[in-house]
Amino acid sequence: MGLDAAPTGLAAWGRLAALWSADLLLCQVVLMARIPWVERAYGQDTLARWHRWTGFASFVLLLAHVGLAVVAYGKRKPWPHLITEPGLVWAVAGLLALILVVVTSVRVARRRLRYETWHLLHLYAYLGVGLALPHMLLLGSDFRAPPARAYWWSLYAIAAGSVLVFRLGLPVWRTLRHRLTVDHVDPEAPGLVSVYLSGRRLERLPVRAGQFFVWRFLDGRGAMRGNPFSLSGPPRSDALRITVKVVGDGTSRVATLRPGTRVVIEGPYGRMTAATYAGGPVTMLACGVGVTPLLALLWDLPYPHGAATLVYRTRHPHEVAFLRELEWLAEHRGVRLVPLVGPRAEAGSWLPAEYADYDDAQALRSLAPDITGHDVYVCGPDAWAASVFRAARSVGVPPARLHRERFGW
Repeated sequence: MGLDAAPTGLAAWGRLAALWSADLLLCQVVLMARIPWVERAYGQDTLARWHRWTGFASFVLLLAHVGLAVVAYGKRKPWPHLITEPGLVWAVAGLLALILVVVTSVRVARRRLRYETWHLLHLYAYLGVGLALPHMLLLGSDFRAPPARAYWWSLYAIAAGSVLVFRLGLPVWRTLRHRLTVDHVDPEAPGLVSVYLSGRRLERLPVRAGQFFVWRFLDGRGAMRGNPFSLSGPPRSDALRITVKVVGDGTSRVATLRPGTRVVIEGPYGRMTAATYAGGPVTMLACGVGVTPLLALLWDLPYPHGAATLVYRTRHPHEVAFLRELEWLAEHRGVRLVPLVGPRAEAGSWLPAEYADYDDAQALRSLAPDITGHDVYVCGPDAWAASVFRAARSVGVPPARLHRERFGW
């Protein structure tokens, strides 16, 4: 006797939970398939947030489906024997893969993992999605009617096709077409290095200042573990530059890259570019290595002379990077540089100790008195950037003029 012969009450609710879970799971895959026009429309920051909440909602519904199914069908067959049903072995394996992904995606666990490890574990989500398909088609009466089969096969085809084309095919094509290699590596500040890259037909690479790629340097073992780094200068027809903070095993390798090392690229991603610029004055606020995409934007944006301010937060004076470039921009384009150097004023503040007598909003008004009429670009650690955003909103900067994008994990 198949599972469809089970009582209709709990079983029906379980099937409904499974349907919603599968829909959300496939939508989650499409959200992070890096479809270019979707990225441009919403930005990776928004898509990542939708992806996260869709994923957790799908997982809760999946657990509800499992629990309801075990209770409902266990009345006819002891639950340990349910595993003998066709397709259930695959379903259990898929469930275990998804549990692994969800557990390692919880913020506390994620902070304990290196980016490369987390990214590798996250790929098990694709395995979980794929293993669920035989279970759905073999056991579910809701999938046997021709319209239902057409719907689910189409949804799976869209999800799989998006991943194959945009997560795999497009990066491979761009890597082969542009043949990026490391030209040389220069230190910028203690623990901060810039990598200069050369390649073919870079003028045809659809990248803009402020965007980032996922980079894989083919320098030996573990080379295919990608890391997201933004451009730290405007893209040129003959060269690109990224700047990396050396904080772990994956990034420490960047400092030792040799000229000629081949590079695999995935991207470009991000919409914190000149396309978001409304014109007029600009205020940029950077913390640490977050200055890299903002420096690229300072070179690229067509702001009037003297109409740009860069507030640059570092803990120590020797951590200030790109001083020569910033001085050139100050002299030739009138960029106003405001260094904020020193230990943090207090927990939750974006200010150094010398501003301890100011609240965050007062300090922002003091540093950029007319900021409500500016385009405001922010890049830095999440907690710091969130503090800046709160201060900017509190002084009246319109949401449409606030620009920020997380490109990490």
